[in-house]
Amino acid sequence: MTFLCVQGPAVAADVAQADQDHAQDNNARPRARDIGLVSGVLSPGELNAITDVKGVQVGQTTLNKGDNIRTGVTAILPHAGNLFKEKVAAAVHIGNGFGKLMGSTQIKELGEIETPILLTGTLNVPRVADALLDWMLALPGNEDVRSINAVVGETNDGQLNDLRGRHVGQDEVFAALKSASTGPVEEGAVGAGTGTEAFGFKGGIGTSSRVVPESAGGYTVGVLVQTNFGGVLTMNGAPVGKELGRYYLKEAIEGKEVSANAGKDALKLSANDPIQLDHVSDRADGSIMMIVATDAPLGSRNLERLANRAMLGLARTGSPATNGSGDYVIAFSTAPESRINSSDAVRETKVLGNNAMSPLFLATVEATEEAIYNSLLKATTITGRDGRTVEALPIDKTVEILKKYGAIK
Repeated sequence: MTFLCVQGPAVAADVAQADQDHAQDNNARPRARDIGLVSGVLSPGELNAITDVKGVQVGQTTLNKGDNIRTGVTAILPHAGNLFKEKVAAAVHIGNGFGKLMGSTQIKELGEIETPILLTGTLNVPRVADALLDWMLALPGNEDVRSINAVVGETNDGQLNDLRGRHVGQDEVFAALKSASTGPVEEGAVGAGTGTEAFGFKGGIGTSSRVVPESAGGYTVGVLVQTNFGGVLTMNGAPVGKELGRYYLKEAIEGKEVSANAGKDALKLSANDPIQLDHVSDRADGSIMMIVATDAPLGSRNLERLANRAMLGLARTGSPATNGSGDYVIAFSTAPESRINSSDAVRETKVLGNNAMSPLFLATVEATEEAIYNSLLKATTITGRDGRTVEALPIDKTVEILKKYGAIK
């Protein structure tokens, strides 16, 4: 589900080979459950992905070009039809609002989504929205449409990517939308997660799902995240970030002064430890986009309550949701009862009541937590803008720490 926009046959061949090598590296890294890291008590769906929610599709375009372009776009489609004609019930929750979530006010006002949800880098948001509008206006049945609320979220990938170049445009957006499928979702340094970092390590795209017991309806909740934030990495309660010596306020706590202009200068943990630190290890600003999908029949009010719980899953991983972090959740339902025909003057629907929500809340917390872990574990080390390298989370050391604290067996 990747697409590369390149110029010239020679460059195309080089970048295509690089992308193929990167994909192989990405596939070699484990997901959380591959190392025995199981979050919570509920079982995942068949794919352990947001696409376990029936009808949800994901497509991605990865741009990994030259020395400075490390970015992309990730598309989440609630269903494969014309979303403007058949909207879905939705809600937005803002954990900390230092971000640029286009289209959020109309979702909060009307409780519905009428386009695919696209994720990208910060300065690409207007270009991606423009391309999404072109896509929507060209759909059969939309010939007379004069207003569309494009939904585009972002995190800032400027540490590794030439953000000011605004390299994601119509070609990349259309490729992501055309490649969208209901199958497995590629994770790590792909799509909108190509240039992101989390907890001082390489972040990216991650996903997970949970199925509530049949006695509670048997519904599925799926979560997809774009991680680009900081804090003190905690995995199943184990202080992984602290043990690895890379966590928010480390230098301040130890009384070290690290200049904000430290650039490539690094502090070694010890002569025997290859992990390097630079000034970003002492900050937790960044952003995370969390997309929550469910097949439970919910209205916008309870979808907002569901979205709130994603923040609890985020907190479990060690994020304090700092002042400079844009922490957003978009939740939607794919249930037929939650579909909205734009031409209906009167709607009569049956949705779950408040007393049925608690199992779905738990599912959201668990799936969000595991999706974040997957985004870190699947991500590969990336070198990008100005030669800066962001290392992947070291698997062997992480497993040792998890075993030490009984987080895995």
